[in-house]
Amino acid sequence: MAGDHTTLSVEGHDVRVSNPDKVFFPKRGETKIDTIEHYLRLGDPLMGTMGGRPSLLQRFPDGANGKSFFQKRVPKGAPDWLETTTVSTPNGTTSNALVIADLAHVVWAVNMGCLGFHPWPYQAATPEVTDELRIDLDPQPRVGFDQVRQTARLVKDLFDELDMRAFVKTSGSKGLHIYVRLEPRWDSYQVRAAAVALARELERRHPHLITAAWWKEERGARVFVDFNQNAPHKTVFGAWSVRARVGGQVSTPFAWDELDDVAPEELTIATVSDRVDSQGDPWLTMNDNPQSIETLLRWFQRDLDDGLMDAPWPPVYPKQPNEPPRVAPSRARVSND
Repeated sequence: MAGDHTTLSVEGHDVRVSNPDKVFFPKRGETKIDTIEHYLRLGDPLMGTMGGRPSLLQRFPDGANGKSFFQKRVPKGAPDWLETTTVSTPNGTTSNALVIADLAHVVWAVNMGCLGFHPWPYQAATPEVTDELRIDLDPQPRVGFDQVRQTARLVKDLFDELDMRAFVKTSGSKGLHIYVRLEPRWDSYQVRAAAVALARELERRHPHLITAAWWKEERGARVFVDFNQNAPHKTVFGAWSVRARVGGQVSTPFAWDELDDVAPEELTIATVSDRVDSQGDPWLTMNDNPQSIETLLRWFQRDLDDGLMDAPWPPVYPKQPNEPPRVAPSRARVSND
């Protein structure tokens, strides 16, 4: 009923949950309270990846089949104990974003209709330091998941060559995400430069499978290594987060030796908690040994010295040094004719 609610005691806070039996995922009938239970059961792994980070919320007030909107700003009327931090776009627009300070903050967000979280790649306490390199493997049309697996293996091989520890997860959709925990030494501009260098090196070595082309018309039937997911103020769909899909698929970390067998469609809100209970957290040691991107930054500078410009930036960003013109190659050719 419209007036139905319950109150959960989480991390010393009383969190009011309205309409706990509202169906969020109609395929199996999972409700708002089921979604909350998913996150509570995954508390330690979840906080290991998102704890202390600001997060963008994508809200689905009517569940996965309803309309959605992104929300950076915590709305008025939020409880006094809710922790927020100021996030700023490269253009200077600021917002008071939710910090995933503990599980009570997660429950509060799910009650607001947030199904999954999009955390920033830094801790709220140290926004000047980006501590995650995030590699988004984005399959283009006519590219199957087997090609994504093959690409992920090649990405890992390159990280192994660089003596960098990388961790992998499903995106909850068609791709894979690869993360590297970084030493607290670099800002987001430098981390993006490292991602550009990695993407270009992968394309050089495997041009028939992998592309670093920003413009879609140049990508072909390949896997795009989306370096711009590391641009300042960019977020990536978080580990253990539930996608707004019919099956309630979860962006699930897994061990590298599972790569050949992992089935993303089967990793859902109905299965992932039990999987972690039986197998443990495959990202448990991610924070133990932060990595260096010095070699990747040298590769980026090498490419500049060899005459390459920086890769294109998304259109919402101010024009950057060494950036090529922001126009698709086909439009540039028409303009020059």
